[in-house]
Amino acid sequence: MPLRSLHSPHPTRPVSRALATAAGAALLLLTAPVSAATAAPAPDETATLTVAPIATIASDGTVTLSGTYRCLPGTGPVFISSSVSQGSSDVRFGIGGSRAVCDGAKHTWQNTGRLEPDTLEPGPARVEATVLELHPLGGLPLPILHAVREQRITLTAA
Repeated sequence: MPLRSLHSPHPTRPVSRALATAAGAALLLLTAPVSAATAAPAPDETATLTVAPIATIASDGTVTLSGTYRCLPGTGPVFISSSVSQGSSDVRFGIGGSRAVCDGAKHTWQNTGRLEPDTLEPGPARVEATVLELHPLGGLPLPILHAVREQRITLTAA
């Protein structure tokens, strides 16, 4: 049987006006502009994030990364996440996460995470750190990046 248009009055394929109206209303809602009260805030252009050039790794696989950050107040909780990779591998290992205070002042951060022993070793590594706010929007948290930093560091034995 050939496909028919939604407007076809074919008796074996009735199209409910209510369904068509609901679909049209949903489409309008999805394409309507978001009001300023519910829109996500603009990114914090003044935020800064640093990663210390030296980090530690213990014999049990515990890695400690640190640095500084600065961000302006937002409306949701803010976190500093970090990951580390080593060698030619694209695999990144998450190293803890910590709560951030965004008040315009400079603060220090430190994240610690334990990996399987021998996953990483002392020597050159790459770190990615992120300051991320979970902005409440319509009942769901919308991630807002305040700052991202990628940097080469040196892991030293603790």
